[in-house]
Amino acid sequence: MIYLVSYDLRKPKQNYKGLYEELKRSPGWWHYLDSTWLLSTSESASDIYHRLAIYIDPSDNILIIQVTKNYYGWLAKEAHAWLKQNL
Repeated sequence: MIYLVSYDLRKPKQNYKGLYEELKRSPGWWHYLDSTWLLSTSESASDIYHRLAIYIDPSDNILIIQVTKNYYGWLAKEAHAWLKQNL
């Protein structure tokens, strides 16, 4: 399954390195937009949230949504190739 992970990190001086490293621990990932990642994983959205939550501040926002084949957008060729390969 593919999940879109989008966030607003509201603590500019906080070190979010752990969050980014944890996102990259997913079996497959793609990161092209600043606050958006696509994860290829067998986890549920809840599992992903609980894995990432320890790296974000309570004032931050995060949204995790399963991606379906019904998508549309203007992205780099590589992004569409990644989606096609992983969906």
